[in-house]
Amino acid sequence: MAVRVKLLIKVNGKTKEVVALVNSGYEADSPQLMIPHGVARELGLWPPPTVSRELVYDTAGGPVKVWLIPGVAKAKVVAEDQVSSKEVLIDLVVSTYVDEPLISDALASAFEIVIEDPYRGLWRFKWEDKVRESVKK
Repeated sequence: MAVRVKLLIKVNGKTKEVVALVNSGYEADSPQLMIPHGVARELGLWPPPTVSRELVYDTAGGPVKVWLIPGVAKAKVVAEDQVSSKEVLIDLVVSTYVDEPLISDALASAFEIVIEDPYRGLWRFKWEDKVRESVKK
């Protein structure tokens, strides 16, 4: 099943709610959220703005071209009865290959997400004991 959480993303006065996959295999040096280019378009970030950097990321499926837009958004996790303790400044990584938003290891750590059971889609916030179910895709 995997762990998916609901995020509230804010970019330049626009707000978007998305369901994102917590992907511990997506290693990053900063809190990154990879988004499909359609989501970037809705946030006014496609075509990529001039501040973006075109990069190639290595993935399980091979190298892919992405556009990194550093520090462009703020995001928080929204659970049914709780909101993450802080809003996190994030880098958005725009991809024409992904079909859902992906949370990097650094972003999961910043949100204080603890994966309890990846197969059953169970997780919790680090500061709580309540185990939560993954949000449906």
